Amino acid sequence: MTRRVLFHVQHLLGIGHLRRAAALAKACAGLGLEVTMASGGGAIDDLDTGDAALVQLPPLRAADAGFTRLLDDRGREIDDAWRAVRLAASLDLFARIRPHVLVIETFPFGRRRLAFELLPLLAAARHAGTVTVCSVRDILTARKAKRTTEAAGWARDHIDHVLVHGDPDFIAFGDSFPAAAEIAGKLAYTGYVAAEEPAAAGDPGRDEIIVSAGGGAVGEALLRTALEAQALMSGRRWRLLAGDNLPEAAFAALAADAPDRVLVERARPDFTALLQNAAASVSQAGYNTVVDLLRAGTRMLLVPFAAPGETEQTLRARKLEARGLARCLGEDSLTPERLAEAVRRVLDGPPPPPHGIALDGAGRGAGMIAGWADERMA
Repeated sequence: MTRRVLFHVQHLLGIGHLRRAAALAKACAGLGLEVTMASGGGAIDDLDTGDAALVQLPPLRAADAGFTRLLDDRGREIDDAWRAVRLAASLDLFARIRPHVLVIETFPFGRRRLAFELLPLLAAARHAGTVTVCSVRDILTARKAKRTTEAAGWARDHIDHVLVHGDPDFIAFGDSFPAAAEIAGKLAYTGYVAAEEPAAAGDPGRDEIIVSAGGGAVGEALLRTALEAQALMSGRRWRLLAGDNLPEAAFAALAADAPDRVLVERARPDFTALLQNAAASVSQAGYNTVVDLLRAGTRMLLVPFAAPGETEQTLRARKLEARGLARCLGEDSLTPERLAEAVRRVLDGPPPPPHGIALDGAGRGAGMIAGWADERMA
């Protein structure tokens, strides 16, 4: 009998959640599980799910970094009619697949505004005897005490296992979720999830400064500042990777203003190869970017995204800095002059030391999911 797994993932602004879920789904399919991944955000052309099937739910996105307004694919704020359609799509998919394991990305530790869909989906799973799993990154954004209590209660009532995609010897779940002790028996650490990359052709990025902004939705200020900072330095070529979510007008403006020794590109599939060859990296401190940097062993300058209420990247960046693995520059201190000086210091400093942080999260997480599927079938 085939072991069936259904993933539900929702990306609202960046694409880190989606890529992490895709890597985990691909690893599960590689173990022989029949995997379906339901995506509730906008479609991404180069998403690699391997042998896992990808199903597009009615797409949803955040209007801005404040996450206060959710928009449909026509840019309209969602209403109860839209919610009913989305809920029906998820429940119908669950009924058709009849999974042994349901993996929900982030909820109930985030994506609270999707409770209208996810609580009924979890209830259907409980009624069917399906194993319920929350897949969550290493660090949560800080929440009010009321929200923390609510999330812990939902986890106790609706979730069998919490897969934490991090290394507790580096960052423990309790560092950002004060109620972690209440659900300690459900927590299982996988290590960090790194997506596979195709082999790089040639020697890309050799001795360059690589500036990246993840998916690009909130990285325009960093890219623009880097373009000005490189004019204050001499020698190496700079390569700016804008990400697929940076608006086309902003991308075109960066490309038009770039001098000959600055390349402006969209995201590349050989990102880790670029980092391995680079003299240094300048980036935000998102989960996927940091994992790629740790894999590559690159000198790194981190400028964590720090909009009001966004604490995740700052905590991760400071933890890396404390281990001597990175240098940090606050987003509120970002100027061309300060960025240029910080890059000089990174280049003049020693390479990052061996870190010992577990980066095999996709394989380990897939093994755990397969084991829970086996238990459910038995």
